[in-house]
Amino acid sequence: MGNKVALVTGSSRGIGKATALRLAESGYDIVINYARSKKSAEETAEEIRAIGRKALVVRANVGDVDKIKAMFVEIKNEFGRLDVFINNAASGVLRPIMELEESHWDWTMNINSKALLFCAQEAAKLMADGGKIVSISSLGSIRYLENYTTVGVSKAAMEALTRYLAVELSPKNIVVNAVSGGAIDTEALKSFPNREELLSHSAERTPAGRIVEIEDMVNSVMFLVSEEASMIRGQTIIVDGGISLLV
Repeated sequence: MGNKVALVTGSSRGIGKATALRLAESGYDIVINYARSKKSAEETAEEIRAIGRKALVVRANVGDVDKIKAMFVEIKNEFGRLDVFINNAASGVLRPIMELEESHWDWTMNINSKALLFCAQEAAKLMADGGKIVSISSLGSIRYLENYTTVGVSKAAMEALTRYLAVELSPKNIVVNAVSGGAIDTEALKSFPNREELLSHSAERTPAGRIVEIEDMVNSVMFLVSEEASMIRGQTIIVDGGISLLV
């Protein structure tokens, strides 16, 4: 893939890190984005360089449009192009509806949905030869999950935006999709007050016989950034072992 470049937001850990490493193994130079975990981001960069690919580490809160624009200036100055954008960074306030405040709503919507719009705008400017955009979503966008209101609604907005971007960016040969995962035992899940219950419930009910793992998500992302998936546009691929099929 020569000097192709991929940006993975929130790539210091979890699904983002695993995706960044897989893309590096496939020949991409990587832009690692993080907001707080500088040490983890630098460790990811070293792993990518050990593979033989370039790694640029950029700190940016993707909920802030000015920070987004500054990040893409760095990408343009370093690489002059972008071929793949993985919209992975996520955050959210986990509380019952009656305990939610305006700041909780704004914080979650900014990082989980607004970021996709303004990152996609900037990414498209660097995708002169076309490109791929893939967002990471979750089942809370279409199903009720306890205390998940702000995140679920923000992910639903992100999936809707995926459809609009897919249509309007198609003339630029930019393919836009999303991957939605079931319960995955990542560091992010540690913030859930009912983590153990959620994992055990998912393991018991998933038709596939196990919960989704990080590699399952990465496999789907890698398929969507491949040429084999070029005619899949504006879709949200659900990777959940079939649990969302049950009533």
